[in-house]
Amino acid sequence: MARAIMIQGCTSSAGKSYLTAALCRILANEGVRVAPFKAQNMSNNAGVTPAGLEMGRAQLVQAQAARVVPDVRMNPVLLKPEADTRSQVVLLGRASPELTTLGWRERKPHLWPHVQTALHSLMADYDVVVIEGAGSPAEINLRGSDIVNMRVAREAGAAVLLAADIDRGGAFAHLLGTWHCLTPVERLLLKGFILNRFRGDAGLLSPAPEWLEEQTGVPTVGVVPMLDIPLPEEDGFWAEKTHASGGNGFVAIARLPRVSNLDEFAPLGTLARWVTTPAELEGARATILPGSKSSAADLGWLRACGLAAAVSRAAQAGVPVLGICGGLQMLGRTLSDPHGIEGGREEVPGLGLLDLATTFAVDKTTRLTTCTDAETGLHLSGYEIHHGQTRTGPGVQELAPELLWRAGNVRGTYLHGLLENPAYLERFLDWAGLTQPEALESLDARLDAIAVRVRAGLNWDFVRGLL
Repeated sequence: MARAIMIQGCTSSAGKSYLTAALCRILANEGVRVAPFKAQNMSNNAGVTPAGLEMGRAQLVQAQAARVVPDVRMNPVLLKPEADTRSQVVLLGRASPELTTLGWRERKPHLWPHVQTALHSLMADYDVVVIEGAGSPAEINLRGSDIVNMRVAREAGAAVLLAADIDRGGAFAHLLGTWHCLTPVERLLLKGFILNRFRGDAGLLSPAPEWLEEQTGVPTVGVVPMLDIPLPEEDGFWAEKTHASGGNGFVAIARLPRVSNLDEFAPLGTLARWVTTPAELEGARATILPGSKSSAADLGWLRACGLAAAVSRAAQAGVPVLGICGGLQMLGRTLSDPHGIEGGREEVPGLGLLDLATTFAVDKTTRLTTCTDAETGLHLSGYEIHHGQTRTGPGVQELAPELLWRAGNVRGTYLHGLLENPAYLERFLDWAGLTQPEALESLDARLDAIAVRVRAGLNWDFVRGLL
């Protein structure tokens, strides 16, 4: 009997994070002491634990699903892409410059002991650990450097469930092909297949599941329907699916190449429109420059595609402009990187819409934060993740010390989650002349609803029997 169950996927975006969160909530509802785990996450969507340490957004959500306090042991390694061939390594919640400089394969012997320790520590503290894989276990070129898929499954003795996104098509080929790419030892750990995001009549699937079991000896243990219940996503797929609708205006959000923390804009709902060209900005009632893992490089992209000039024109025309974290830094006068934190050492001119100067420090600020906005009088909560240290000039009003600034209709902040404060969201939309969209249900209520639907789609007696 396993004390760990693992969700792996045939592909990226197969729904692993979603299913892991669902299993955590299902087991927590049964009174099981359960914790999530993902050995290595590659994502710029990160958050902060109560201990002030950084970890992936998906594992923060899964911890809430499990009704436990988020702990960096649940995501010991976080890779934050800064360029196509470079990622910052966050180890146990802290950025590691030494590991960041190492190549992909050279990191494994340094990271694996930390993964082992975190995994076994969680297994000692909880009844069950629900483990999430990454990408696909069938990436043969990555098997030698694997610290997140089948190596973790073997280490934990986990019962593995392999999920395929049937909405994309080719699900049975994906499942069979992935099974063929596994070693004999790995196949012994694979206990069931899940067809995820299914639409229509499940009776029409026959005889494919039976054929697949004949080929592999592995049963299909779940047909999970396509669910329109959103969760914060680790890879920003939400932004690709979101387009403003209706004729009353929209909020334009710059889709930066290294954009981060996308899920904080979910409260905008259908008012959000992600833009990459000046033409797409036309008609926006407000503009947001979001966070970025590479502020200077993304500012260069903003200029090259013409959005920088378009944002400046919008600001001069009185359109509300909001910069968050990296976006705040871009709105300032200068960005300086003397230590090469983002890969360059030259001072870069900002858009000059706020009288601020930012210098990137070696140490990263990561903390949960509360403050009072002097402009609105609202008490705000959120979190900070930034290397930048920003100095205030005489031409800007500091609304909250080292957190929130304003010059006319242009505002900037280091407070991620600002628009997740309902009262501030209402003010922001009022400045834009927009009506607040229907509020999302609480995350806890959404997790409960997902748990009910996923449990109904699984052969739960079989899955529960694996533990």
